[in-house]
Amino acid sequence: MIIGVLAVQGDFYKHIHALDAIGVQAKEIKSPKDLIDCDGLIIPGGESTTILKLITNSHLFEEIQKFGKKRPILGTCAGAILLANKVVNPPMQSLKLIDIEISRNAYGRQIDSFIDRVEVSIDSNKEFIEGVFIRAPRILKISKDVKPLGFHKENIAIAESKDIIVSTFHPELTENFLIHKYFLSKINRK
Repeated sequence: MIIGVLAVQGDFYKHIHALDAIGVQAKEIKSPKDLIDCDGLIIPGGESTTILKLITNSHLFEEIQKFGKKRPILGTCAGAILLANKVVNPPMQSLKLIDIEISRNAYGRQIDSFIDRVEVSIDSNKEFIEGVFIRAPRILKISKDVKPLGFHKENIAIAESKDIIVSTFHPELTENFLIHKYFLSKINRK
């Protein structure tokens, strides 16, 4: 199994570390050809407008859209913004691979970043994990096809639709790899 990690900007190296820690081969994705042998893709946190510009200029935008219709994608923080159907505060173009409305920087600026518990329910197991929220987005609305997997207080912090998973926090910044393992389980079911 090979998991691509979009490596144009942001904390991609932390996702590579997480995959390495659980014994999965990671591959940096910087161009469309890099996606060819990947079984799944992670779009990391970072600056969403910068990532958007870089994937558009490198022709990765369309390739990621095609990839997401066939294979699983995990998007964390900025990755969740890029995968959303609708982005607000301010609006921006997105990949439209999961039917959610998401607000950028919804918890405030960099100085307002925080760590708090997230209640996760995966495969009928409920667990609290540490969530690192850095200039985090907030999921405002989900369609009936989207399933919440976890909450920070009353806000959806993790959601999925088919093979697309989004997280408004950074699971790669902790040593709990529950979210990464769940993402990999989607690939193993294919």
